[in-house]
Amino acid sequence: MTSPVPPDNPQSPWPSAAEEAAQEPSAESPQMASASYRLAYADIDFLRRAELRPVRLQLELLKAELVQQEEHIDSTVVIFGSTRIPEPEAARARLRAAEDAAAAAPDDRELARRAAVARRIHDKAKYYDEARRLAAMITQVSQRNGHRDYVVVTGGGPGIMEAANRGAQDVEGKSLGLSIVLPHEEHPNRYVTPELSFQFHYFAVRKMHFVLRARALVVFPGGYGTLDELFETLTLIQTGKVHPVPVLLFGREYWQRIIDFDALVEEGTIDPPHRELFQFVETAEAAWAAIHGFWANKNSAKSVD
Repeated sequence: MTSPVPPDNPQSPWPSAAEEAAQEPSAESPQMASASYRLAYADIDFLRRAELRPVRLQLELLKAELVQQEEHIDSTVVIFGSTRIPEPEAARARLRAAEDAAAAAPDDRELARRAAVARRIHDKAKYYDEARRLAAMITQVSQRNGHRDYVVVTGGGPGIMEAANRGAQDVEGKSLGLSIVLPHEEHPNRYVTPELSFQFHYFAVRKMHFVLRARALVVFPGGYGTLDELFETLTLIQTGKVHPVPVLLFGREYWQRIIDFDALVEEGTIDPPHRELFQFVETAEAAWAAIHGFWANKNSAKSVD
């Protein structure tokens, strides 16, 4: 016999879904043992059907939304960047190993290429520390308003995302991680606040949650995923689908090498004002000053002091 399940809402006269599922009797006949007899919301195989994709999309949207409401999170600062940029000590160790391997086989072009890449990653490892410092600074502000505003959110993975979640933890604050199911994806980094660690199947829903509460987007050097999030946000701002927020690109040298924004203006594919939808920064202090200044100038109702 199953144990009684307490009602979700003691004030309601109706039994909850959990109560009814717990009271479902054991299969006593072929009819009751049939999959068609299961309660729809308790039937995992049914919920996974292709025709139920719209329902699963809604569930993914609602789950993270309701949890954030319950945690009283009103606004966030989104921090993106490469999963491949480790903390400086690890980057130094990888560089030494790559250069030693290349030196031992001077005619091996692939080892030479790997050493060159390791050098570039090593040079960008400073951004791990900047992301960590920035997240700590933002989280200290967030702590003063009870973690309602300016809560750091990342994709929950390694690299720059780990650094940002780690910075929040450094000051004993909360931060979110929005992970995505991928074939070779790492587990959520250990610095994400457990009750704010979410997992998504659908990229579209995950990206919506990044933008829903965002008061700023901070973008460190990264690859396809980082570029996707950057251009998604710029497009939403450009088309007026979201209100403008600061979009900060860490590392002018990197971004100007990777993307020729000026060429887009020269080619007429974007207007000159669209080039001003973002700005370059190099330090955590400059990034926070830009975020603070933007909202101070907007006379935001949310205090950032």
